[in-house]
Amino acid sequence: MNKHLNELIELAKNDQAIDSYNPQLEAADKKVARVQKKIDAAQGELDELTTAIADNEEKVKGFEEQLTLLNEQLTSNAKKLKEISTEKEMKALSLEEDIAKEKMTFANEEIARLQGINETKTALLDEATEKVNTLTVDFDAINKEVSAEKAEIEKSKGELFVKREELSRNIEQKVLSFYEKIRIWAGNTAVVPVKKQACYGCYMKLNDKTYSEVIKGDEIVNCPHCGRILYIESVTEEA
Repeated sequence: MNKHLNELIELAKNDQAIDSYNPQLEAADKKVARVQKKIDAAQGELDELTTAIADNEEKVKGFEEQLTLLNEQLTSNAKKLKEISTEKEMKALSLEEDIAKEKMTFANEEIARLQGINETKTALLDEATEKVNTLTVDFDAINKEVSAEKAEIEKSKGELFVKREELSRNIEQKVLSFYEKIRIWAGNTAVVPVKKQACYGCYMKLNDKTYSEVIKGDEIVNCPHCGRILYIESVTEEA
């Protein structure tokens, strides 16, 4: 078989080995991302509850201030009562008191309602906090595991990259450039075997002349349909 073709086959297989690690790296990153997504969702729920509780507490504070003012108004009205001399003034003061008492009743009811809501939300807040804490522990464990896994993968890839540099140095520059140009669009199928007289890149059948040239292996042969570099596997040659 042509020397350059042998070199390209070995380089192509090395490149395939390098890229074969990419799905593993992606899977590892997805494993971490899934837990992070759960943490983000739990944290979002936690933040929402915290904000709702704070808003309700602010409303309670507002109603309490309103009660203080209404109490002051009723105290003031009690003093005015001694100074009233006409029935009209009495009715006006009585109406003010009734309105003030209605407002106080409403304010007290709202305070009780909001405090009840906050009791429920506080319980949910405790659950959400516990969930975030648990997920964070899980995340740290998974992240540690994934980091170790990725370190091993990167180590293996690094060794293959070193091998690639060695292989590339031994290949004639013109031949290497030819391979790299095909690899830009064909990826790891730049160099493919021929099986059953078909290119295993585009799966199109080769004519007898091209097939014969591939079998001989004297020159680098490209698929007439897709342009990939073709070769016959050793098992096929023996057969």
